[in-house]
Amino acid sequence: MSTSPHDRVTTSYALAPTKTIDAAGVTFAYRELGPKEEIPVVFFVHLGATLDNWDPRIIDAIARERHVIAFDQRGVGASTGKVPATIEEAADDAHAFIRALGFAKVDVFSFSLGGMIAQDLVVRHPGIVRKLVLTGTGPRGGRDIDKVTGVTYGDMVRALLTGSDPKEFLFFNRDAVGKKAGKEFIARLKERTRDRDTSASLSAFRTQLKAIERYGRSAPSDLSVFRGPVLIANGDNDRMVPSRLSEDLHRRMPGSELIIYPNSGHGGIFQYWQKFAPVAVSFLTRTES
Repeated sequence: MSTSPHDRVTTSYALAPTKTIDAAGVTFAYRELGPKEEIPVVFFVHLGATLDNWDPRIIDAIARERHVIAFDQRGVGASTGKVPATIEEAADDAHAFIRALGFAKVDVFSFSLGGMIAQDLVVRHPGIVRKLVLTGTGPRGGRDIDKVTGVTYGDMVRALLTGSDPKEFLFFNRDAVGKKAGKEFIARLKERTRDRDTSASLSAFRTQLKAIERYGRSAPSDLSVFRGPVLIANGDNDRMVPSRLSEDLHRRMPGSELIIYPNSGHGGIFQYWQKFAPVAVSFLTRTES
């Protein structure tokens, strides 16, 4: 009996082995899953995050249809080197990583800081991105992005005092629905039990926060230069990267699609994963005219 390509590949992020590749003097750690393709979907992760911070409900759904690659940014998790001081440098790192893997074009799925890096990637390296998913993020120079440090440290203290994971406060509303969604999200992140990544250091976290502040205080980029399909999503009460900045992105990127989920925060796509995952899959698998 013959087997399809889907039968011969890993589509579970919890089981995807961690690999490494050298690029631009850095050894990047990454995981890949799903059917091999000429154009993969590369996942750009959030502030202080490693390979173990992707929601398996979203990444697995996409990997059933697409070739997925997630990686640790320079100096974070199992990737070597010094954490870049600017978002521009991080975008150049991502470009070097993608080219080292042998890809001339990719689709990008990004969240939060990852979305900022993805925006700089399409501006600094035109033509390498075909489709772009921007979630929980905002444009360069966006109003109040530079206030993320105060919000972040405040919620980290609140989480410490309650014995919670900071993401429960940073990503979700503190009502009954949000608290439940937050705990379920944290539980999903722990489903991988073997070959887990190294946590980001405090210094790496601080460097990335400063890079976000610089990004928020700098002149806007001309995002209209990107002509490919764009999907933008967020919750309606994002305290880290204000929800209005998703609408700002939508205005700046002609033809983009925007989804705002109700009664949810920065992690709206994780709270509403059952609705969002199929939308993301549809966007990333459809053939554009």
